[in-house]
Amino acid sequence: MQIRSLLDRQQFSDPLGEAEALGISSATWPLFGLLWPSGLRLAEAMALRPLVEGESILEIGCGLGLASLVSHRRGALVTASDCHPLAGHFLMENLRLNDLPPMRYCHGDWSGQSWDEELLALATAAASAKRHPAAARRHRPRVQGRFDLIMGSDILYERDDGGALCGFIERHALPHCEVLVVDPNRGNRPAFSKRMAGLGFALDDRLLRSAPEAAEKYSGHLLRFQR
Repeated sequence: MQIRSLLDRQQFSDPLGEAEALGISSATWPLFGLLWPSGLRLAEAMALRPLVEGESILEIGCGLGLASLVSHRRGALVTASDCHPLAGHFLMENLRLNDLPPMRYCHGDWSGQSWDEELLALATAAASAKRHPAAARRHRPRVQGRFDLIMGSDILYERDDGGALCGFIERHALPHCEVLVVDPNRGNRPAFSKRMAGLGFALDDRLLRSAPEAAEKYSGHLLRFQR
């Protein structure tokens, strides 16, 4: 599979202030556009996971959306989501590069912004879109509905004292739902797992390690929550 990404972590371009309006700093701006080891592990897990007919899948914080692309190519019903204004553009380009049919992409943000603040940020981006056609093409609907499976990688990188991430998952999870998270041993994992338990999810925690002979070493966890 061909994946178009940013060159490195030094890239930055936000001439219309779209990312800034959504709370994305210049330091974190390029993170969406790089292929991270945890994203590869999630894509591998989805490549091996049995397909379930009619199952709806949501990837949150998708970045380049490799796991979504792999699932989509296998015939799954996938919605990819991210808060970065360019994530949808890169996803569409990677669909084109791999001769894949269209896939649904939505704006998804569980940050500390209140709903009113998020609406204001989106309205600001929409106003820019009216003035600049390129921005208009990047404006996306927000995530709606509930899903059978919610997945994500590298989504526990910040402390979440208010439980915004778990709240976002709960808003979009069906009563019987599976949640897959690949995490590279971040310290926020225990608190996240505890909050998920409070929402009725049982956890299966599998350790992920690269093979001894692997050129790039990896250690992390595949968290599988079910209820």
